[in-house]
Amino acid sequence: MIKAHKLISSVLGIGYVGKGGGTVAAVVACLIWYAAQAGREQWVAGQFFVTIFITLLGVWSAQRVEPLWGKDDKKVVIDEVAGMCLALVAVPVTWATVLGGLVLFRFFDIAKPLFIRKLEKVSGGWGVMLDDVLAGLYANLVLQLLLYFKLF
Repeated sequence: MIKAHKLISSVLGIGYVGKGGGTVAAVVACLIWYAAQAGREQWVAGQFFVTIFITLLGVWSAQRVEPLWGKDDKKVVIDEVAGMCLALVAVPVTWATVLGGLVLFRFFDIAKPLFIRKLEKVSGGWGVMLDDVLAGLYANLVLQLLLYFKLF
């Protein structure tokens, strides 16, 4: 069962890329999000369901691999996928919005402003996931504002 958690938490091995694995995972999430939804009617409830599912799966798997890899190891990139998904929930699916969501998410994930850094101190799988989820939420809010004011 631990092999499954390694596979899940590393998002099918993307986390083994090393430096930049989080960005690669976020880009892959964007590509899949776009491919699955571009040109189709947006189903926001489905987007929320997928995001919540990925987040809970990430909490569970990150908790299981922590004794092997240590706290929030760079191989765990499912948190970036969950955060990236949240950044794109209820946003029109175009190349521009997906790219904008990626840039905003990575900014908040790397800079860690507005209490994001404090969430890293939460223990276990929740600590791994929550900082990226909050970064995704901030990215989504900024993207929604940019869209609302037709700045994007």
